[in-house]
Amino acid sequence: MSDCPLCDAPGGRVVWQDEFCRVVLADEPDYPGFLRVILNRHVREMTDLVPADRSRLMMRVCKAEQAVRDVMRPDKVNLASLGNVVPHLHWHVIPRFGDDPHFPNPVWGKKLRETPHAAPPDLDTRLAAVLDAMA
Repeated sequence: MSDCPLCDAPGGRVVWQDEFCRVVLADEPDYPGFLRVILNRHVREMTDLVPADRSRLMMRVCKAEQAVRDVMRPDKVNLASLGNVVPHLHWHVIPRFGDDPHFPNPVWGKKLRETPHAAPPDLDTRLAAVLDAMA
């Protein structure tokens, strides 16, 4: 699909991938450790997948969540699959901290403060290592 940004580009810095999906680090300066789990083929909805592929994708989302928890140690993790702007199946895995810029609002809601959480200097490497260990 030539006009889909997730078909045409990685959608972030790839930290893990296989033939089915990829996990990318999103370029979200206020939210270090914000991952996207992106299906490699163009599909719009979870129910467009056969049950085995749904389970496989959700397992990868759970593994991405665990990697974020292990590396970032957030207060909470938000999971979201919206696709209103980019209708290509992908999940957001967002580490949340009590003092992050939007907390307790959604990251797409009203910003309440200017306090992005600091990222570990080796964030990409640490996330990749945890994801590789879970593959």
